[in-house]
Amino acid sequence: MASSKSGSGAMTLERMSVEQLKAVKEQADLEVNLLQDSLTNIGTATTRLEIATSALNDLSLRSLGSKILVPLTASLYVPATLHDTQHVLVDVGTGYFIEKTMPEGKDYCERKINLLKSNFDQLVEVASQKKNVADEAGVILQAKLKQLASSS
Repeated sequence: MASSKSGSGAMTLERMSVEQLKAVKEQADLEVNLLQDSLTNIGTATTRLEIATSALNDLSLRSLGSKILVPLTASLYVPATLHDTQHVLVDVGTGYFIEKTMPEGKDYCERKINLLKSNFDQLVEVASQKKNVADEAGVILQAKLKQLASSS
């Protein structure tokens, strides 16, 4: 069934003018680039959540009164003393933090990681389809341009 859809899509592309094919290819290429940017962002967010999960696991193993370094920025850490190993602040986005228990914080990170991985897989599929459309339009466009060049 997928091959019949692909075949009818190619038939539609073959009926288009050179200008229309150029527009279709440019649009598909643009969409592929945007999807690739989204995939990169999802990968970065997943990595950050995996690091957060690892930090929560490490934090849960420490005892009260342990000396730790707390990151304020990517390169600035301040010394601190651990006063509570059972509660954490979870960044839920746009500057909002929610206090959760350690198991709730770990669960939150795992659920977000699973959601992001699911979204990543879906976007990979869509990007692949868009790339196929762009490639198909490019092949047909090249064939039409060769045909126009040989007929003139």
